[in-house]
Amino acid sequence: MARFLNLLPHGMAIFMALVFIDSLRFKFLNLPQTQVIFGKLDAWAASLGAAGLFGQTGLFSQYVIGSIELLAAALLLIGILPRFRHLQAGGALAGMLVMSGAIAFHLFTPLGTDPNNDGGGLFIAACLNWLFAVSLLFAFRRNDLIALLTRIGSIFRPTSA
Repeated sequence: MARFLNLLPHGMAIFMALVFIDSLRFKFLNLPQTQVIFGKLDAWAASLGAAGLFGQTGLFSQYVIGSIELLAAALLLIGILPRFRHLQAGGALAGMLVMSGAIAFHLFTPLGTDPNNDGGGLFIAACLNWLFAVSLLFAFRRNDLIALLTRIGSIFRPTSA
């Protein structure tokens, strides 16, 4: 049982990374499914006075979101190595943040939970990735997250002269 619990976080990290990597082809190749999703989101944002927010050059474009997912996947996989375990916490944090946004936009905008008529598969994958990210962060990598945030904080902490 202890061996299973030691391997479980790596399995979750690999699953999350595979979901993120699989989605990159849609985002980076501007496939029709991505055009539908980001088009609906951009039309919604335009109705609120923020046209272009989800457009191809917008702050939350498919390329920006895809880049965050690529970074999260890389950190999750590199973090399997014991020396870089803290990076897995960083990947889980990035994944949790981007999936929180995805879930919110699926639930609270006209996008809906089945924008590509795939039976909600995209939404379910986002929910699973979010659950795995939360589990990684708070059940398995809490100390690693604290260590990572401490390291990042030390960069910005003034040094005494």
